[in-house]
Amino acid sequence: MSQKSRKYSNPPIIEAVCEFRLNPESKWDLTIPGILYEKVNTEFPHKETRLIQETVIKQGPEGTEQQLRTSERAVFLTQDRRIFIQIGPNLLAVNSLKPYPTWEKFKPRIENVYKALTEVMDVKSFERLGLRYINRIEIPQEPNKRFDLEKYFEFRPYLGKKLPTDLDFFSMGCVLKFFDERDLCSVRLRNAVAENKANTAFLLDMDYFLAKSSDVPASEAMNWVEMAHEKVEEIFEGCISDKLREIFMEIK
Repeated sequence: MSQKSRKYSNPPIIEAVCEFRLNPESKWDLTIPGILYEKVNTEFPHKETRLIQETVIKQGPEGTEQQLRTSERAVFLTQDRRIFIQIGPNLLAVNSLKPYPTWEKFKPRIENVYKALTEVMDVKSFERLGLRYINRIEIPQEPNKRFDLEKYFEFRPYLGKKLPTDLDFFSMGCVLKFFDERDLCSVRLRNAVAENKANTAFLLDMDYFLAKSSDVPASEAMNWVEMAHEKVEEIFEGCISDKLREIFMEIK
């Protein structure tokens, strides 16, 4: 990284997910989830089936596209159910829920699960690789004072001089380009319902993904994941101010 990674004792991450979406040439079959479970059930003993509806962002011939997909997945969970694997046709995802265990603890879980998948099937290439972080940011509201986004966010809506700046609701986003558009990152910020009524809450969602699927071979997938994490950290730090770092309790 170009700068030292920051650490927080009160991080805002509510969910992180690393996704490996395989190209059809990898030859998926229905026996794979069961065989994979036999390899990982020591770490992921609980087994469920879920119907998942998701929005997938892809780079199409006319630019960035969104697709809505519904699929059935096998889900394998840790004992505390905070980290789990989702596996379905040509898909492997590893999720971590709050409290986030730090990258140093989450990455080995991803690595072990991906290694198990490559032992179960011949992973040829990827339709998509992704690393996504969803942050719930709750900020104490000062009584009788207008909330000022500028104090807390570098990434925020700009309204110009002729519009009122006191916002009721907003949702904004952009897609950032990396490595000659090989990778993209969707960054979104919007209001959220606060868990504490005295707070003002926001969701900051960063989805970093491989847009040119043929550019990363299966043997380099975990190197890409490590690099993606570095980029997501840089983007996160670029979105927030020192006031938020105080709330997250930065470890000096």
